[in-house]
Parts: sequence; C-alpha cells; structure tokens
Amino acid sequence: MRNRISGKIKAIEGAVIVFFSIILLYLLLSLYFINHFFLGTTINGVNVSLKSRRAAEGMLMDHVQEYSLTLIERNGKKELITGRQIGLRLNESINIGEIFRLQNQLLWPVMLFKRSDYNIRDLILYDEALLRERIDQLDCLNKAVIEPRDVSFVYKNGVYIMQKEAAGNKLNKERLNELIYKSIQAGNAELDLEKEDCYYKPRFTHKDKKAQDSLNTLNKYVSAWIKYKFENRYELVDGNVISRWLIVDDKLDVSINRKAVRDYIKWLANKYDTVGISRSFKSSTGRTIEVTGGLYGWKIDQEAEIKALIKNIEQAVKIIKEPVYEQKAVSRGEDDIGNSYIEINITRQYLWFYKDGRCIVQGAVVTGNPNRGNATVTGTYFVVYKEKDAVLTGPGYEAKVSYWMPFFGNMGLHDARWRSAFGGEIYKRNGTHGCVNAPVGLAKKIFENIKEGIPVIIYEEKTEQ
Repeated sequence: MRNRISGKIKAIEGAVIVFFSIILLYLLLSLYFINHFFLGTTINGVNVSLKSRRAAEGMLMDHVQEYSLTLIERNGKKELITGRQIGLRLNESINIGEIFRLQNQLLWPVMLFKRSDYNIRDLILYDEALLRERIDQLDCLNKAVIEPRDVSFVYKNGVYIMQKEAAGNKLNKERLNELIYKSIQAGNAELDLEKEDCYYKPRFTHKDKKAQDSLNTLNKYVSAWIKYKFENRYELVDGNVISRWLIVDDKLDVSINRKAVRDYIKWLANKYDTVGISRSFKSSTGRTIEVTGGLYGWKIDQEAEIKALIKNIEQAVKIIKEPVYEQKAVSRGEDDIGNSYIEINITRQYLWFYKDGRCIVQGAVVTGNPNRGNATVTGTYFVVYKEKDAVLTGPGYEAKVSYWMPFFGNMGLHDARWRSAFGGEIYKRNGTHGCVNAPVGLAKKIFENIKEGIPVIIYEEKTEQ
C-alpha cells in the first residue's frame, strides 16, 4: 500500500514538473518574441522570421543593395530594373521595430501556423526621375506597336468565316508604371506583364458567344436570295451583293447598311423606271416622234422596296419577285405603251384612240391656248380615272361635261358641247385652259372603251422647213 501511494506521489510530482516546464518555456519564448519577429513574418518581401530588429534591418539593407525586378513579357523576353539603376535605398527614418507592437507575443503558438506579411509604405525609397527614365528605356515600350485586333469576319466562297483576333503587343503604360512602383515597394522579384493584365487585349475573341452569334447572323443574311423580275430581265441580290451591305460594329452587332440598300434600289429605279423617259413613238401620220416627259410609266416605290428588301434579307428569304411599284405601265417590253392608247397631235389638233392595236375612233380636237400660257402639256400620261356628268371649275369659268377623263391634275380630255368647230388654228385664238376638247360623239366613244391607266401620248410635230 505504501509503495502504491509513493508511486502516485511521484507521478503527480512529474506531471507538475512537466507542466511548469512548459509554462516556463512558453514564458521564455514569449519574452523572446518581445524583440524578435514571429515565424513566417515578411517585411516588404524580405523574410525576417525569428530575426531581431537589427538583424532584420541588415537583411533589408542587403535586399535593397542586391534588388532587381524582372519583367516577364508576353513573348517570353525578360527585362531587369535594378536597384542601382533607380537609386534604391532603405528609409532609415522608419522604425521597423514598431511591428513588435503589433505582435502579441503571448499568442506565439498560434502564429506558428500563420503568415504575417507587412508592406511598410515608403520603407523602400527610389529616385522617381531615374525610375521614369528606366521605364521609358524598356524595350517593351520602344518596339513597333501592334494594336490588338478583335475577331473579325471575312466573306469567302458564299459564306462568312471567322478571322481570329490578334493579341498585339500594346502595353497599358499607366498600369505598367503602377505595378512597377508597387512591386518595388513590396520587394517583389518578378512582375509577369501578361498575368497582371498590362497588355491591351482584344475586346472580342473567337471563343466569345457574341462572336459566334454575329457569325450566325452574317451567314443567315447572305443566305438570302432575291431575284427581281422585269418581264424577261432579272437582277439578282445574293450573298455576293448582300455581303457588301453588311456592317459589324465595334460591339460585334450586325446591321444592314440602309444607305447601301437605298443606293441599290435607286440604281434599280434609274435602270427600270420609265416615267418621264424619252420614247420613240411611231405616230399615226407615219412619222417617228421623240416624246419626252409626262407621268406615265413604271415607277418603283423606293421607300417601300427598301423596307421590303431589308426584311427579305433579315428573314433569309429566297424569292423571285417584282419590286414594290408606286405606279405600273401596261407593258414591260421595249415599248411600255402597249397597243391601247390615246394619241393627241397638238400641231394637227387631231386625236386617235387605239384599242388592242386598232384605231376605233379619231377626230379633230381643240387643245390649250399657248398664247395665253395655257398650252396643253406634252409627254406621255395616262387616264387617271373617268367620270360621267362632271362639273369642271377654274378661274373665271364653270363647265358641265358629260365625259371627263383627266390625265394631268385638272387637265384632261372631255366633250365640249359649246363648241361648233374643232381642229385647225382654233386653239391659238380660242383654245382651252389646258384641257383637250372633243366633240361629244368622239368623247363618248372614247369614254365607253377606255380604262384607267391607258396611256395618253401628247406631242407637237416639228414643221418641216
């Protein structure tokens, strides 16, 4: 029993000794860390673990004297900025011992597993002028600048293909300067320009969803196929044409150049519109007359067709179509007048009406008085509409007519019951205000056989010398 008690006492004594030894060691190390840095402590990039202030200052001094910053550039090239080149030195007025106040020496066991990185502002000094000069001398800032290029699109063999972006070598000098300053202050040995985003980058690359969406849109648009039909003549708008109208802006948004489409439709109208053109007309007297001007003919509705064409492209339509017309003629052949028309010879004061190639009625008429500024217009027009029992009014007159067929504003063909004679030289002394007066029977025959849109050709014959 006595031995057992004695054993227990010795065990307790041993435990007490170990406990107080640990406490003593803990206190001794706590005293040690009053003027020594914790394990894992760095100051401006220099590892000062377990070092006293004096030793740490010596290490910082050595670091400054031997310091160099390696710039790792995009092409793998490296450039150095050495401490000597920029007048690097330690700011001895800063007391690094102040860090000890931040250390709670009683917590040193915890700090065995932690890092303490201190970056003391202005601890490392340099000559700013020398640093700027050295930066300006860097090869990476003095080589020929290649701008970064976004992904782009090229039309080839009927489709668009993606042209990959180009990285270039243009540096963001402002960011480079900032990072160099910070690296020197922090005592960093390397600065990777690529990793630190010092280079200007393409905004869009071939991997971006936006680029693929734009490519799909471009190829959708150039797959459209619009064939304009002008009787036996055609104009094709396919990918080869459309590709010249497509715009990809700096946000990779695809649009159709409305001005280019407008220019194309204008070209189409200039080529195929016939309103006002000069026509060689074989007159009823056997002479060929050049008739210029008037309102008759084909006329594309340019604004409507611009909208239609853009919509066709956007919807990738494949179609053979006529353009949207503001006005149509009766034929699309070389002679768009056709074989049904009214022919009025002002010089002879005579009218012929042809229907389906046959003259069904003709006779003398009276046209506008040229001596009073009321000459009947010349050119190729068309019957706008026809109206029975109309009342015609104008400055100083009112006339009731049975058959009214206007062809140019308030100017038209109608009967004139008040006249007893037609033809000859009457129009020069007692002509109309511009209308074409016809005997009742002539006007009636024309009225009964004519339709809206039938051409009206009005001309003067040049008298032979």
